[in-house]
Amino acid sequence: MRSAANWPNSFIPFGGVFDQAGKQSRLADVEKSISSPDVWGDQEKLTPLLKEKSRLEAEIQRCQELKSSYDEMEEWLELVDGGEEEALEMLDGQIAHVRAFLAETELDVLLSGASDRCDAILDIHPGAGGTEAQDWAEMLERMYLRWAESRKFRTQIIDYLPGEEAGIKSVTIRIQGENAYGLLQGEKGIHRLIRLSPYDASGRRHTSFASVDLIPDASEELDIEIKESDLRIDVYRSSGAGGQHVNKTESAVRITHLPTGIVAQCQNERSQQSNRESAMRVLKARLYAFEQSKRDAARQADYAGKDAIAFGSQIRTYTLHPYHLVKDHRTGFERGDVETVLNGDLDSFLREFLLWKYGTKA
Repeated sequence: MRSAANWPNSFIPFGGVFDQAGKQSRLADVEKSISSPDVWGDQEKLTPLLKEKSRLEAEIQRCQELKSSYDEMEEWLELVDGGEEEALEMLDGQIAHVRAFLAETELDVLLSGASDRCDAILDIHPGAGGTEAQDWAEMLERMYLRWAESRKFRTQIIDYLPGEEAGIKSVTIRIQGENAYGLLQGEKGIHRLIRLSPYDASGRRHTSFASVDLIPDASEELDIEIKESDLRIDVYRSSGAGGQHVNKTESAVRITHLPTGIVAQCQNERSQQSNRESAMRVLKARLYAFEQSKRDAARQADYAGKDAIAFGSQIRTYTLHPYHLVKDHRTGFERGDVETVLNGDLDSFLREFLLWKYGTKA
């Protein structure tokens, strides 16, 4: 007989974060606003409303499915009292199903910050070490692209600078999806790789570093005014792969915000206009993050004391020799299946960071 000790320990009454009445009421208000003819003529007002409507509908559906799964589990529990072996197996499956729902809901509750629901703009830069570090930066790029693909998030390479022999010198990726920034926020920092170098003829072990930076893409939700007089716009020919048209015309765009010195560039679109629009989106996001950092004392201290891309500053270490281990140095969480992690299976690390950040896990 299954005892109560084997039940999911995070069951709570259906209220609080499962406030269906509140969500239904807000959804009705949003739908009323969307039905107004005035809103459909103003995309800046319409887009956030449509996003909120989609999010509320998803949250309401999740709560309904969770309640249904919980009720079904209780029905199987009644059959278990009769001692039927098949009912025990079905109950185990239903408990696992409900636990998965609860874990997903828990993350949704944690991701309640002002920027958490935004898309993300992710930058990767190799540390010192030439080809070895540049190859590591490209491995990280692949890892995040695979992770985004697994969640059916959209990705856009905004800027890409290849290395001379292998790897990359830098890459900027826009990741579009529900809670993209909130989920990835813990990835910001220095990532270290320890392995036998494929570029060392002697087969020696090498340690490589790469930095990951992350900012919320809040350009659609925020009204950020940028004066044309504060901008310097340079156009140039794209570098690296991209085809004859991309490499033979001055389609790449670099925009510098003169008051702050913040730079954004894009060279991966075919037209100069498309590259300019993408670069402006990144510039707005970086200016937003810059302003947020000035208002947030903790983040300002983080910017002021930004570590070098070197020993002692890493947030996570990926070891491929002499053993296999990925360890997050903030949370203490670790896994031995390094290749699986590098193939984009990051959710366990993202979840552990959020639990650690918000103090819900010792």
